[in-house]
Amino acid sequence: MILQRWVFLLMMLLLVAAVSGATANPDVRDGCQERCGDVIVPYPFGIGEQRCAMNENFFLDCNSTDDGHLELLLGRNVPARNISLLNGTVTVGIDPSFDCYNKSGRQSGLFNQSMSLGSGPFTFSDSRNMFTAGGCDTFAMVTNMDATFGAACLSLCTTNVTMSKNNSCSGSGCCQTSIPKGLKSLDITIQSFSNHTDVFEFNPCGFAFLEDKDSLDLSDWPLSRTPKLNDTSTVVIEWVAQTEKCENAPANKSSYACGINTNCYYSDNGQGYRCACNEGFAGNPYLEKGCQGKVTDAFTSYVIKIKRLFILILRY
Repeated sequence: MILQRWVFLLMMLLLVAAVSGATANPDVRDGCQERCGDVIVPYPFGIGEQRCAMNENFFLDCNSTDDGHLELLLGRNVPARNISLLNGTVTVGIDPSFDCYNKSGRQSGLFNQSMSLGSGPFTFSDSRNMFTAGGCDTFAMVTNMDATFGAACLSLCTTNVTMSKNNSCSGSGCCQTSIPKGLKSLDITIQSFSNHTDVFEFNPCGFAFLEDKDSLDLSDWPLSRTPKLNDTSTVVIEWVAQTEKCENAPANKSSYACGINTNCYYSDNGQGYRCACNEGFAGNPYLEKGCQGKVTDAFTSYVIKIKRLFILILRY
């Protein structure tokens, strides 16, 4: 009986070790950090060391904030909140543009957002984001730095409008418009017609911002809202592994981004290709080792091996 208990304990320890070994840091290169604060950083992204990222485009900063928390940054000062390998997206927080006035109509605050994602693999998602302007005396424009795109939004009202998630955003207190595919930069400018003098009591400021339409809740943007510290909107940025074509990319083995047991497919934004595991395989398709047999299959294999070991020990 004592021998059986020891064998059972040994079997459990081996099983825990096997499962832990199969699942430890599956999405990063060996020896690299898996997360920055609360954000998991899967390869091709990397932090800490340049070798942990596929190339300099995917090397991110992990900085300590004033209150001691770690914050993942895309670019110099854009906080990244989530990275998705499956969707090819990075969710970030971007400060909105705003203009504010006091009761006499004098401007008390102004900020116009300008941001560039560079010439690399990143674009603002046209399918996920929507340009939104809020206010009762607000005219906002969004353009790109190459001046090849421009859109405007006009939002007016004479009485207080209740902002809610179901608001149609049709121009009364709120206005929305879409952005094009492949947008890599944006300038958001905002202005007022009469300095909010007629609506100051319930609407001292106008706002304009890009935001993920799936998470946008207009109740978070009441007409009485004023700018505050860390006042950001949630924006989805799409990325591709490379800007080459799938037909040509595998020929260059040194730069081809997809690992073993994977396939190359085009992103919806038309900017390049991404990688995915072949059917029946799981893992990070961007790592050199690529995708392996499904985790459930690996787990079953470990159980069978441990069971055989258990039988051998009992025999002796």
